[in-house]
Amino acid sequence: MIRRTRAAAVLLSLAVLTGCSATADSGDKDNVTLDYWLWDDNQKASYQACADAFTAANPGIRIQITQSAWDQYWQNLTTQLASGDAPDVWTNQGSYYPQFVTSGQILDIEPFVTADKVDLTQYQAGLADLFTKDGKRYGLPKDWDTMALVYNVDHLAKQGIKPADLADLTWNPSDGGTFEKLIAKATVDANGKNGLDPAFDKTKVKVYGYLPEWADGSQGQNGWGNLAASNGFTYLDKNPWGTQYKYDDPALAATIDWYKSLIAKGYSPALDKNSTLSRDTLMGAGKGAISFAGSWTINTYLGDDAKAAFAFAPVPAGPQGRKTAINGLSDAIWAGTEHKDAAWKWVKFLGSADCQNIVGGNGVVFPAIQGAGEKALAAHKAKNRDVQVFVDEAKAADGTFFLPITEHGNEISQTVQDAIQSAVLGQTDSATALKKANDQVNALFK
Repeated sequence: MIRRTRAAAVLLSLAVLTGCSATADSGDKDNVTLDYWLWDDNQKASYQACADAFTAANPGIRIQITQSAWDQYWQNLTTQLASGDAPDVWTNQGSYYPQFVTSGQILDIEPFVTADKVDLTQYQAGLADLFTKDGKRYGLPKDWDTMALVYNVDHLAKQGIKPADLADLTWNPSDGGTFEKLIAKATVDANGKNGLDPAFDKTKVKVYGYLPEWADGSQGQNGWGNLAASNGFTYLDKNPWGTQYKYDDPALAATIDWYKSLIAKGYSPALDKNSTLSRDTLMGAGKGAISFAGSWTINTYLGDDAKAAFAFAPVPAGPQGRKTAINGLSDAIWAGTEHKDAAWKWVKFLGSADCQNIVGGNGVVFPAIQGAGEKALAAHKAKNRDVQVFVDEAKAADGTFFLPITEHGNEISQTVQDAIQSAVLGQTDSATALKKANDQVNALFK
């Protein structure tokens, strides 16, 4: 999926196309080919299997799948929408889809949902509401993800850290709690001294205890957002479709200050050109011991191609408890498609148990339909993968929060990311940077 909320400076100022509200497809006749786009190469095979099953049941409709990497995906989609030659159906994400709604590019499927009596209660709680606005619906839930800590099993074992030591970590922005102590112990310099040793040399770190994600937009799904939420931070006045953000909350500034303290102590790498390397790559190269990871990275860390032995643990519990972002994707129908009825049949199938059981059985992501999610868990267990933590967090009472969905998502993402990076680089303090960014963000809604 960050897939998901990785910030990409992608321009999504879309022109409303003439004719994008084309007449309904009288034309779902024989031999229709629907273009369907997705970005995750790990999921392409599963959705090809769904496409094959769908075409077998609907012989007149063929699905042509196109997959491209995250950044290129949104760039291509923006270009195609602006040129009036978009895919009939595409995979959508919460931080991007509001701008497509505003520009009239997504078909309202509520009339189809109502006519076909689609059961919206079958999905993970809250997901169906994320893709609605003013009584209109712009997608059906297809999957969900939560966050966990990922750690290098062998490295932690060499430092005397057991899996049980990660089972119930605590965190606060003042001293970092047991989470910071664990990070310090997992940090090792060139002489083999860890961060708790008085002889530790922070100028010659061999393995950092914690790898942060700084290109994390305005949501911080891959790190700071989860800890800030556990410190009492909320993004905006209401979600989805709020209009007043709260990035000036001291709870967020304190969280960013704690991240900065890890750099100062040598427990995390400085924000520099090396920060453009993915954490997955750095973890695989043994440069980091612990990081945050979404459930969509399970196959990256536990798959046959993993570069080391990794495992997952719960995110730390902060002053307000343990909090993890929960996110979900949907599939959008282009408002300009000439095949609305056929596109709806495909989207309905993607949101059904028939497709989601196929996806779940392949153990790539957790499908939105709860029974299909259990199939995904069983598929991982069959491969001796322990991913129970993601499911437990999804089920925990008051343990999850939805990432913000509003208009101006791309501008907000870049503004907040720039502010956080400027604070981390020492160009200004966190509170000042975030107050300025918050003013800029909220001005977008006036």
